[in-house]
Amino acid sequence: MTVTELYESVWDGVQLSAGYILDPNKRIYYAFLVTSVVLAFGVFRTSKIKGSFLHYIFNPRVWWGDSPKVDYAFLIFNGLVKVIAIAPMLVLGLYLSFYTKEFLLSKLGYPELQISSFWIVFFYTSTLFVVKDLSSYVVHWLFHKVPWLWKFHKVHHSATVLNPITQYRIHPFELIVNNLKGLFVFGVVTGCFDYLSNGQFSVFSILGVNVFGFVFMALGANLRHSHVKLEYPSWMESWVISPLQHQVHHSDNPDHYDSNLGSVLSIWDRVFGTLIKSREVTKIKFGLGKKENPRYRGFWQNLFP
Repeated sequence: MTVTELYESVWDGVQLSAGYILDPNKRIYYAFLVTSVVLAFGVFRTSKIKGSFLHYIFNPRVWWGDSPKVDYAFLIFNGLVKVIAIAPMLVLGLYLSFYTKEFLLSKLGYPELQISSFWIVFFYTSTLFVVKDLSSYVVHWLFHKVPWLWKFHKVHHSATVLNPITQYRIHPFELIVNNLKGLFVFGVVTGCFDYLSNGQFSVFSILGVNVFGFVFMALGANLRHSHVKLEYPSWMESWVISPLQHQVHHSDNPDHYDSNLGSVLSIWDRVFGTLIKSREVTKIKFGLGKKENPRYRGFWQNLFP
């Protein structure tokens, strides 16, 4: 790679990261940030927090301390990783979809199902969402339980302050694994529905986003990585991970390390015994604890853990 090509790749990575705020597929899309601010105001009022709402939301420690600076660095750096390493792999999802359909045709022949296009679209949309969420739980569980994988996942948990950009504080290795997982799920599920419907299907979407994912992000997904303690009713937290439940997952208390591993749904945590509800925790401090926090203070310390 020449110096010019490297420069262009870096610039593409920066533009990719900066464009997240205008991309409805990204959690920090401006509309989702607006709904998060509205929900944060509700928490501010009901919690009777002292001071102004603006200071509560834009506290300099939350947005411009040592920990947030590492978040921003990973946001930009991983944009470069996506341009160089991940973008060329996207075609794998299409290949896997094609070969999944061909495999099913060769083994089962043409299907004789008579299902309306509405139900095909509904089942495809919901199946893709649920299988993706379950696979995210499994991969997340592995990154917590397998020591050499935890070494990389520690980078995300090393944040001592949370803000919406902390979502992008992910080691490049974990980023690549997550994208490969997503491509695999997309390819297999899409191939199966292509076989069942002979290509007559699509996703129920809003602004091009899976409708289930859109609702999740609109209901304060950005507050998962924040100091805003938004909890859901107890019955709802048995089905969907609330922002406060995910904050518990980031707690430096060892009893909380392997809890609330779900991405959107808390069903998997409930089934596998890793669920902690908001009302069960009274105090949260983020990070890896006093002993390990200093080892993950800077960007390079996190990039080479």
